[in-house]
Amino acid sequence: MFAAERRQLILEMVRANGAVSLRELARVVQTSEVTVRRDVRALEAEGLLDRRHGGAVLPGGFTRESGFPQKSHLATAEKTAIADLAANFVEEGEAIVVGAGTTTQELARRLARVPGLTVVTNSLLVAQALAHANRVEVVMTGGTLRGSNYALVGSGAEQSLQGLRVSRAFLSGSGLTAERGLSTSNMLSASVDRALVQAAAEVVVLADHTKLGSDTMFQTVPTDLITRLVTDEPPAHDDRAATELQALADQGVQIAVAGVPGASSGSAGSSGAAGAGGDAVPARQQRRDMSLPGPRRQVPGAGAAGLRTVMGEQAPGAERGRVADLRRR
Repeated sequence: MFAAERRQLILEMVRANGAVSLRELARVVQTSEVTVRRDVRALEAEGLLDRRHGGAVLPGGFTRESGFPQKSHLATAEKTAIADLAANFVEEGEAIVVGAGTTTQELARRLARVPGLTVVTNSLLVAQALAHANRVEVVMTGGTLRGSNYALVGSGAEQSLQGLRVSRAFLSGSGLTAERGLSTSNMLSASVDRALVQAAAEVVVLADHTKLGSDTMFQTVPTDLITRLVTDEPPAHDDRAATELQALADQGVQIAVAGVPGASSGSAGSSGAAGAGGDAVPARQQRRDMSLPGPRRQVPGAGAAGLRTVMGEQAPGAERGRVADLRRR
């Protein structure tokens, strides 16, 4: 494919989806991320798009929201790895809330195996993923259906959440920064997400690396209310995403990094993605917890014992070295 053809295809993808990762662009145009990054720089110089942390977005600052069909085909490997890891923080018999989104839908598919679970959600897709799980109770909010992401929004959804109290909320969004926290492009969705947060003792954000550093119109969860971020390993060249992760950790957010099978990574701790014999470790094991001291309350342990990260707890063994590497960044 000639450079002009590649760039036209890249431009069409960004216009269709609003935001696309370099990894996804490289996969579609069948070339390296280095070449794609060069193409994106050229298109940015012409004012046709804006570069963002590990990807490209429509020009004009804030990214617009993509519809569900577009979102469902973006960063699919990353979302799968994030959902695999996030499921480990859910225990039997818990009551949780799960917000709308393609990543939370992936999480819901894994929660079908957790016995005694109660899931409150405003997402038709989350409810559908759990519809045939005979050991999971699903409670849906009221509200008005928003067709672009199959979510219930509006005053009916918010009122149905009043007086509710659960252990954890699992949310995704359109952007995440250390300065503003989680944000989304739609006012109605943001309002319901805030109501979901109010119902939970802890907030777990699921966001792939392309959302790190992106800022959208409506804040849903300020940084000081985010207990944990589950994300994927940023690409080696994406220094700004790594910087954003460090800034979030400095503010007390516990960060769990899921390894994506087949994805190259150059961040600290990437050597932990292979076993002693060199074989790839399943995505559920390819993770790194990072928790640096910050102005936050003590948070109870969550999920499987091997994945618990409590503020101030020293990381054992190899984990200690990776946390130290991240501190130096």
